[in-house]
Amino acid sequence: MCVCHLIIDTPPHSGAWNMALDEALLEAAVAGAAPVLRWYQWEAATLSLGYFQKSDEWSASPSWSALPAVRRLSGGGAILHHHELTYSCVLPATHPLTNDPYQIYLAIHNAVIDVLCPLGFDVRLRASRFGKDSPAEAFLCFSRGDEMDVVIGTDKVLGSAQRRRRGAVLQHGSLVLRKTEAAPQFPGLFDLAPATDEADLLESLALATAGVLGEPLRSASFEETILERARQLHDEKYINLDWSRANPLA
Repeated sequence: MCVCHLIIDTPPHSGAWNMALDEALLEAAVAGAAPVLRWYQWEAATLSLGYFQKSDEWSASPSWSALPAVRRLSGGGAILHHHELTYSCVLPATHPLTNDPYQIYLAIHNAVIDVLCPLGFDVRLRASRFGKDSPAEAFLCFSRGDEMDVVIGTDKVLGSAQRRRRGAVLQHGSLVLRKTEAAPQFPGLFDLAPATDEADLLESLALATAGVLGEPLRSASFEETILERARQLHDEKYINLDWSRANPLA
């Protein structure tokens, strides 16, 4: 089994830095670097737009137009990142899971389920799509439904999205811990079941999810080349919400 570099990235960062760092990791994977599993959080309630979404939908809503916003490299609907744990999984093209995108969802989501179930969280894969009358293209990701979602009852608590580049894969995922004031209609784990120690939960989730990607190798920091590239992407790309329109091939 290959090695998977596991990084629990603290303290929380801005949306632009989080997305810039994830793209820097993807670029390294394209060049053949080993898999990386990064867990992180956000320093303030932040809206991330999916790659193809229009920014005017964000600015038109009084519920979140005053929040900081960033555009993700991955697709899907917008996410209000606040009281949550976020992961990014970056795999080189040589990793066996990249042959089938659904296998990456299954591997990571099932690892999360295996951690949460013994703690009393009644989580499962949704296993069926929303019906034809559901808001499949709703602006917010957590209003959409996919069989790969992790749910408690009918409430989505974990959703993920991917971006592929020359065979390498970046997968983002958001595990909601508590509902945010900006979108109170989406409860989190601790709203739906007894709370547990957040630090212990993060450690368990990180080890379990990294373990399905390779032999976990715990890292304390990123290589300077990754950080240097992330700083460049932050300053030249991710502080601009509409970077995807400026460079549609990015």
